[in-house]
Amino acid sequence: MKTTSVSSAGLSNALRYSQMRMQVDLVKGQKEMDTGRVADLGLALGARTAQSVTFARDLDRLKTIIDSNGLVASRLTATQDALSQLSDQAQTLLSSLMSNTSGDLTNTLTGNTGKATLQALTSILNTSVNGEFLFAGTNTDVKPINDFDASGSPAKAAFDASFLAYFHFTPDDPAAATISAADMDAFLTTEIEPQFLGADWANWSNATDQPIVSRIALNETTETSVSANASGARKLAMAATMVSQLLAGNVSQEARQMLVSRALTLVGESLSDLGQTRAQTGIAQQRVADANTRMNTQIDLFNRHVLDLEGVDPYEAANRVNDLVSHIQTSFALTARIQQLSLLNFLSP
Repeated sequence: MKTTSVSSAGLSNALRYSQMRMQVDLVKGQKEMDTGRVADLGLALGARTAQSVTFARDLDRLKTIIDSNGLVASRLTATQDALSQLSDQAQTLLSSLMSNTSGDLTNTLTGNTGKATLQALTSILNTSVNGEFLFAGTNTDVKPINDFDASGSPAKAAFDASFLAYFHFTPDDPAAATISAADMDAFLTTEIEPQFLGADWANWSNATDQPIVSRIALNETTETSVSANASGARKLAMAATMVSQLLAGNVSQEARQMLVSRALTLVGESLSDLGQTRAQTGIAQQRVADANTRMNTQIDLFNRHVLDLEGVDPYEAANRVNDLVSHIQTSFALTARIQQLSLLNFLSP
């Protein structure tokens, strides 16, 4: 028969190793109890770990896009508000022009309305949100519209130069009274229209025609901005500039009537174009909202799949933690008792 010696040191070391294992298990158990998921994916899932990692990656992508859509929705809301303000300004100018036509409003007052409209249009188109200009296209860090009344304005310089080159005098010159309706119509068509509806709009705008295109879902993108180069803004700028710069001058009455008639047409077209742009912006807003709804549904499905893979029974995890705590406390107590054992206690008289 073989016997094995037992020492207090051996017992103490055995208990210490057992404590270390239980403490490691306790950390894992507390993590599972707090998160509701297994502490070690690889150990618990084995070959299915790749599936769990894939779900986690797709969840992160969806959540990132939803966060991005929050900024997109904010930009679209601000754009919609700005377009509404532009429509209000256009409506105000339209009312002033109609009152002028009926004789209820003087040319000076109508000209002042045109100037106020032009200033408001510049301010609205230069609106920024979160440090980005709404109507700058892809040049979001550049102010899209130059101030027509600013010192050295290229747009005003071009407007004044075109009038002088075409008629050989300024609008305030007494000779302006000789301008006929046909002359004014030809001037607006050949000289002024290209400055707003043609390539010379570059004197006004620093925006790009290309709007911002945002990814609003994993497989879906949409235009989420409006450029200051949109036709509705150009036509309103042209009408307001014509009225503010020419209506109160010395031009003939028939030339003024032609000017007001063209301005009325432009403002009406501007309101129609702005309405269409607002509708397109509204469609983009709805697409973002629908994309968020779909992605939130996908996130719920992914979360359920992940929980099926990684989830643990919370009651079982809590019981396991309580058992481990109890065992560790008992082990500590036993270790303390064993460490107090000494041969000297038995040899002493």
